[in-house]
Amino acid sequence: MAATAVVTGTAGAAATGPLITRKIPSTGEAIPVIGLGTSGPFEAGSSAAERAPLKEVLEGFFAAGARLIDTSPMYSSAEAVLGDLLTPAMQERVFLATKVWTRGERDGIEQMQHSGDVMKHSKLDLIQVHNLLDLDTHLKTLRKWKAEGRVRYTGITHYTIGAQPDLARVIEREKLDFVQFNYSAGTRNAEHRLLPLAADKGVAVLVNRPFEDGKMFDTVRGRALPAWAADIDCTSWGQVFLKYVLANPAVTAVIPATGKVRHLEDNLGAGRGRLPDAKQRALIVQAITTS
Repeated sequence: MAATAVVTGTAGAAATGPLITRKIPSTGEAIPVIGLGTSGPFEAGSSAAERAPLKEVLEGFFAAGARLIDTSPMYSSAEAVLGDLLTPAMQERVFLATKVWTRGERDGIEQMQHSGDVMKHSKLDLIQVHNLLDLDTHLKTLRKWKAEGRVRYTGITHYTIGAQPDLARVIEREKLDFVQFNYSAGTRNAEHRLLPLAADKGVAVLVNRPFEDGKMFDTVRGRALPAWAADIDCTSWGQVFLKYVLANPAVTAVIPATGKVRHLEDNLGAGRGRLPDAKQRALIVQAITTS
């Protein structure tokens, strides 16, 4: 979930217009394909100097028409920072996703209530069982909360390749709205089973780690964008990497984290214009595997 690291080289002009949206299969609600992760950059202190860049990121995010912000109680101060920085107008528009990450029914309930309190968002849009910890206990609570109207959507998350078979088994047996996992042009394991299964079961997909914590940029460092990047309206390698992910129709949104406006704007650019076809996706893979 690392922020975009801009690599030199441009190809064509940036795409303009509204962000691409995709529908959540369980309801048909449309959300923009570029979201915002908060792990790292939003784990900030209370000083104005620390929070000013984050405020600017949020302003730019909503001005572009984006909505989905993903966070977690395990991201130290991120939930509280969001609660302080989201204006009333932003709170009206935001699609706020967080997680439950503890053991036991009582502790899970207390943690989820605390998340809503500190983010000043009484009805959360999405709560995900983080890393499948005490899954059955929390899913029972979440099913009840959803029936009572206390949460709109439920889901599960993980961030490692090794956990993807476990995510698939849960999707096969449980009725879920969302699943979140790692997927990138460099880590394509999810293409074999998890992405097709999510599409078949009508589960929305959020993608984390699209840049492999920045390692994706190491594969192309110092290299100019190839001419074909203009054919998919990309002006940076970051946009190329994000568009690879978004080209899979099973992906609902991708959630790169950033605390810098220039990286945010670059990420948002991947949510506009043309997406790569199968041949262009193969070129992206070739570009990162060719030294």
